[in-house]
Amino acid sequence: MKRALYVLWQCTWGILQTLLGLIHFLIYWRCPHFWYHGAVVTQWANKASVSLGLFVFVTDDLPYYDRVADTMTRPELARRLLVHEYGHTIQSLLLGPLYLLVMGVPSMVWGFWPALSRKRRDKQLSYFAFFTERWANALGEAVTGEESMGQMVID
Repeated sequence: MKRALYVLWQCTWGILQTLLGLIHFLIYWRCPHFWYHGAVVTQWANKASVSLGLFVFVTDDLPYYDRVADTMTRPELARRLLVHEYGHTIQSLLLGPLYLLVMGVPSMVWGFWPALSRKRRDKQLSYFAFFTERWANALGEAVTGEESMGQMVID
């Protein structure tokens, strides 16, 4: 029942980001897919991960694994990343059509703007300290009961 409500809500209130997610899903249909708490997860060869409504795209590369290899295994890091990305899908449920503007744009700027990347790297700031990412961690953990990325420094 929860999964059906989740899917229905993402396909109505979160339709904008779900349609973008569906387009990506169709482009990457040859990649491995699985269900996670109602979301369709795709493991892709991109270095970044993204959540678009009903669809979650997680990196199969984990380019920052070497920064945390002494504290956790690769599967543990992948699971934590999935919990974090799932948190973004909960943001989509809550914000609906505002998700892309309120969460997506600031998150992309925080993640990809060169000056902000340098600042995070130089000051050893956690990518997950930014409000969009911190909230995704909290929501993912609250809904799944699993641990997410926390304040891990990955830059």
